[in-house]
Amino acid sequence: MMGTLAKVLAGSHIHTSEDRYWADVEGDIEDVNGVLKVTQIRVHYTLKVPPGRTADANQAVASYITQCPAAQSVTGCIDIQDSATIAELP
Repeated sequence: MMGTLAKVLAGSHIHTSEDRYWADVEGDIEDVNGVLKVTQIRVHYTLKVPPGRTADANQAVASYITQCPAAQSVTGCIDIQDSATIAELP
């Protein structure tokens, strides 16, 4: 998922070096009919973007998931929730 978002951000000329772009990820594993199953993944991105690029970053976060092979492979099986904190660089 991070790779797909990075690709979409790159299309808007927003760099994703590790000091500007990272994710905190959590998930839930539950017993579903006696089988342990990943039921939910929560991803929170932190982005530092150039001045005036917040709208572009918000658009990327809002749209990347439909282009993400990993997310699309598990949609319907695992609930994916994503969010982002976007701050402009000085």
